[in-house]
Amino acid sequence: MNHDSAVTAPRAISLQRQVGIVGLALLMLLGFATLARADEKIIKQHGFSEFGDLKYPEGFAHFDYVNPDAPKGGELSYASQGTFDSFNPFNRQGRAGARSADQYESLLFPSYDEPASYYGLVAESLEYPESQDWVIFNMRPEARFSDGTPVTAEDVVFSHNLLLDQGLQSYAEAVRERIPKAEVLGPHRVKFYFAEGFPRRAMITQVGGTPIFSKAWFEADPENRRLDKPRMEPGIGSAPYVLDSYDINRRIVYKRNPDYWGDDINVNVGRNNYDTIRIEYFSDSIAAMEAFKAGEFTFRQENNSKSWATSYDFPAIDKGYVVKEELADGEVPSATGFVMNMDRPQFQDPRVRAAVQLAFNFEWTNESLQYGLFQQRNSFWEGTHLEAKGIPEGRELEILESLGDDLDPEVLTSEPVSAHSSKPERPNDRRNLRTAMKLLDEAGWMVGDDGVRRNAEGQTLQIEFLSDDPVLDRIIMPFVENLKAMGIAAGYNRIDNAQFTLRRRERDFDMISGGYRTSLQPSTGLYQQYGTEAAEFSVFNPSGIHGPDIEVLIDAIVSATEADELTANVRALDRVLRSKRFMVPTWYLGKHWVAYWDKYEYPENLPPYALGIEDLWWINADKAAELKSSGALR
Repeated sequence: MNHDSAVTAPRAISLQRQVGIVGLALLMLLGFATLARADEKIIKQHGFSEFGDLKYPEGFAHFDYVNPDAPKGGELSYASQGTFDSFNPFNRQGRAGARSADQYESLLFPSYDEPASYYGLVAESLEYPESQDWVIFNMRPEARFSDGTPVTAEDVVFSHNLLLDQGLQSYAEAVRERIPKAEVLGPHRVKFYFAEGFPRRAMITQVGGTPIFSKAWFEADPENRRLDKPRMEPGIGSAPYVLDSYDINRRIVYKRNPDYWGDDINVNVGRNNYDTIRIEYFSDSIAAMEAFKAGEFTFRQENNSKSWATSYDFPAIDKGYVVKEELADGEVPSATGFVMNMDRPQFQDPRVRAAVQLAFNFEWTNESLQYGLFQQRNSFWEGTHLEAKGIPEGRELEILESLGDDLDPEVLTSEPVSAHSSKPERPNDRRNLRTAMKLLDEAGWMVGDDGVRRNAEGQTLQIEFLSDDPVLDRIIMPFVENLKAMGIAAGYNRIDNAQFTLRRRERDFDMISGGYRTSLQPSTGLYQQYGTEAAEFSVFNPSGIHGPDIEVLIDAIVSATEADELTANVRALDRVLRSKRFMVPTWYLGKHWVAYWDKYEYPENLPPYALGIEDLWWINADKAAELKSSGALR
């Protein structure tokens, strides 16, 4: 429904009933407001930046970080762990196949060397008033779906509305409030209206990043082609690659669309360089590693410290057939750890949550199980200018004080909650466990004759860890034993991929290994991660954490128009989130571990915010031929 209509219709009836000075005055005011808006400066650009100027000028040839002469051809192949039963990535049911969302392009495309800057992809340009009350996108008339039909404004509006009607609830509810209307102005011209009373920052990038579906494809079979149901039909997009073949739970192959419309536009120069992309599925990481050694797939991005430290000693490494590298990662580390389900009654008392945190020994885990390769994470914006440090002061303190009774007063006078230190000599740091047990006593969970803690009602303090990853067994089990030593009835349950996906989405767990994605320009996505309205059902908020103090800070972050104001509010949010103790912070790496058969090459200056394996790297045909002629690869 058009928000403007919903507001102005009752006002029009009231004016018709009133005759006199008040009515005339209202009409005059409305008239002056209309004139003021009509005189507002309209900005027309080739891209959009949420803060500051765009790095790349209009008509730029290509991004600085690409190789514009990168050859096209060859195959990228890598592994995925688990299963898949759908090619629809926009619903909560089933497990979508790898890259199934990548076939859909959007109006704008992000730059990998600027935070929160976007340039025209399907859109050639955009125009908007200084107030950013609306935005118009002028689309490239040459844009085509993979079936050869044109991408039009009708498709854009259809896609926007389809995501509201059938997409994820947390997304749909947030966007419907803020973006009440999308309108077709012409075959290749589309307008989005933004609701009054909501901050404007990230509104333009929100609609500019909407995936564009083929209206004709969906409407040809609307019952079987829904966004809220799993399906094996991949749909039709306008991106460079299309589905070529698949073997359920074993393999997916994408091929370059030979008729792709956008190879020569500036944001695509030097990108999308492979003829095919093949993803091999494995039930566990051990099987995947053995397949990599045998050359069944040729690129591996490692995330297992034990594997990185001990598994790369096979003959292909010794002969120089496989390259092992550590590459810089400029992104904010994801806020990962052991997440507590805040819907569970046993986690309602912050003293219990603090006690659970104290049971984890990062130092022993890192030294004994992870070869000392990781660093401990404290902040949700670890290692960036957005991380809260020290006692709050200046603008950050003012912001926190404005939260009043909604804020834990200790936050105002204390350094931000950080991960505790532990002795690395043994899994259980007795000092920390003693402190944790005192906290549990204070919270009313007392140890019985059987050594198990119960509350005054006789309920047992139970915690079950849920996982589908065998790699985590050696990390979680010592943690579980520490919890048991404190009198908690703790256990570990490893289940299959499909069950885990369902239970995680339904938030049917006590604790899991999970996390929250972060960025240098946080904005409206925070509502889905920590907001109150979406907390009950958002798949982006595994803990279900929310609160009035968090909500006010999200509003302020999204409203920020100056970088300093954004920074102060994000630091305040970081401090508040850490004070909630809803996650046991674990570790971060700060770099990319990659290993690949020596046929891949990458740009000299990789961008800070993307490794770009799938769209910036390329195949050296001569090296690939040498590997085959030597018998190293089939």
